Amino acid sequence: MTAVPGAPAIESLSADGLEGRLGDLGGLLHACVHAGASIGFILPFSADEAARFWHRRVLPGLRDGTRVVLTARLETRIVGTVQLGTDTPPNQPHRAEVAKLLVHPDCRRAGIARALMAAVEEEARRRGRSLLTLDTRTGDAAEPLYASLGYATAGVIPGYCRDPFRDVLDSTTVMYKAI
Repeated sequence: MTAVPGAPAIESLSADGLEGRLGDLGGLLHACVHAGASIGFILPFSADEAARFWHRRVLPGLRDGTRVVLTARLETRIVGTVQLGTDTPPNQPHRAEVAKLLVHPDCRRAGIARALMAAVEEEARRRGRSLLTLDTRTGDAAEPLYASLGYATAGVIPGYCRDPFRDVLDSTTVMYKAI
């Protein structure tokens, strides 16, 4: 999609492209979970489990056209990714869900998340979507990032998910943005 010298190249993966990069995407997910990302997984979490997530949970939606996977690359290394889910009910054809924004822990604070979010919003517009929704663990670094990008808080759900490291329940913040 984009290629600016010194900036990550943002591109959409095909189903075949995702299958060819399962190890890289699994490694990215594994690193993010082990760095504390609350994205649906808890420790212990193996590299094999991470690769299986992409194959079993993401690839089917990519194949049937209800999921978009964008990646951020620095040269040949995938350093970030985000997903756009478009499998919405018939009364919500204008909405899509942003999911699994991941930036490798070694590459954070370099604008990669912002670049991925700009690209996912562009893709949503291209697909005729005018409302994006997402959720994030309350208090995570992603929450103020999303707010700075114009996402508003719809509410907080207490006790929504288990912390990846500790046996406690964390809240999630549900956010949205009209685009």
